Amino acid sequence: MPTSTGLQDRQDIADLMTGWIHRDQGRWDRLRELFHPDARIEITWFEGPASDFVDASAGMATTDLRTKHLITAPFVTFSADGNRAVSETNAVIVAENGSLHLGCNGHNRFIDRLERRDGVWRIADRKSVYDFAGFTFPAGITEIDAEVVARYPREYGALAYLLDRSGFPVRRVFATKGSDLERDVLETAFAWLGEAERA
Repeated sequence: MPTSTGLQDRQDIADLMTGWIHRDQGRWDRLRELFHPDARIEITWFEGPASDFVDASAGMATTDLRTKHLITAPFVTFSADGNRAVSETNAVIVAENGSLHLGCNGHNRFIDRLERRDGVWRIADRKSVYDFAGFTFPAGITEIDAEVVARYPREYGALAYLLDRSGFPVRRVFATKGSDLERDVLETAFAWLGEAERA
């Protein structure tokens, strides 16, 4: 029997997206609650179980690297049975390393697979597509190694450089706007959504 979706479902999913504030504020137990126990996450500096990501984020918070995320309302597509959804959410990653006197602003989109289990929506899988990024200089212009920045796609080169200099290396290429990887991320997510419709 199909389950109807409505404003409450959309609000619950929007709350999951804006719940990323718990990461910025160091509320690790509440951040963990955004995810199903078997959820996975893939972003520039981390790939693996979401539970391990929360622990790694807590470790990052003890370093000189600080981050803040500005999150917009998600665009959500539901499965026919109403128990799965795919959301695409614009975000701005604001990062700064005080000891390096260097920061960046990175614009990305979170592509999330969400499931309602036992009546509760949580994130089952999170990936990111990177649109563009640039450096910021909180204490005046500081030197940047352009050759190192050029190793990364331009869409997240500034973010990857700051992460790497802060001890969080970016080990592979990630999806960028208009790339084949972006297409694969979206196609895979909507194929997963279709599995529920065929079940």
